[in-house]
Amino acid sequence: MNQTLPVVRPEVVLEPARVEASSVQAPLSLFESLYRLSWLRKSVLLVALAAVWEIYGRWLGNPLLFPSFSETISAFFSGIGSGVLIERAAVSLKTLVVGYGIGIALAGVLTTLAISSKIGNDFLETMTSMFNPLPAIALLPLALIWFGLGTGSIIFVLVHSVLWAVALNTHSGFRAVSKTLSMVGQNYGLRRFSLVRSILVPAAFPSILTGLKIGWAFAWRTLIAAELVFGVSSGTGGLGWYIFENRNQLETANVFSGLFFVILIGLFVENVVFANIEKRTIRRWGMAH
Repeated sequence: MNQTLPVVRPEVVLEPARVEASSVQAPLSLFESLYRLSWLRKSVLLVALAAVWEIYGRWLGNPLLFPSFSETISAFFSGIGSGVLIERAAVSLKTLVVGYGIGIALAGVLTTLAISSKIGNDFLETMTSMFNPLPAIALLPLALIWFGLGTGSIIFVLVHSVLWAVALNTHSGFRAVSKTLSMVGQNYGLRRFSLVRSILVPAAFPSILTGLKIGWAFAWRTLIAAELVFGVSSGTGGLGWYIFENRNQLETANVFSGLFFVILIGLFVENVVFANIEKRTIRRWGMAH
């Protein structure tokens, strides 16, 4: 009986090819390295907008109608040097902080009640659908009747502009939290405020931060608009009154400098204050890239 012999194949040993590290990842060029910097890209955009502003202002040649960027900057530093802009900005920010804080506190109470009971949930949804579409500045005549001339009326419209935006986003974030997390918190004996503080707030913080940003934007523009009206009525106020006062005096460069200061404060709050909050919370917790 013939027996088939096994086929013997020669062993072939292949050495792995040596790949230089430089061939795996080529070094970035200077342009690519700079393009990765978010702050630099934004700065270039701002410089480009300032250049367009300057060119159009010089081409128009009518400072009373549209001052150039250099004229606006000159008026801005003049207002800073005299202390007028700083004083008016301090008045506006002080009022804003009070109204913003009250609005956030009320939103926290309403959302806590809404997440704790069906009646609270129905109340928040009903109130939000009623008052969120209502412009805050539309309540200013009523505020004048109820609170009179002064910061009380401005704070009232600020609370309205902040409350519903923050409450709506916070409540949406709470409802999006996994039921498993809530059940784990309840198993540890957490109820209502303790459950919201320890479980729901950290889990829903991206939505909460979005609501805080929207509430800040609504409050800031509502404040400036309200101060324009109060400037007519009482002759006092912050940056809004500064803009209105210089408009009456046909100091257009000062009007633009006041608007420029409003924009600078908005950029600082958005890119410094809220950006640091996001880095210390959402990005550190791995909720955003």
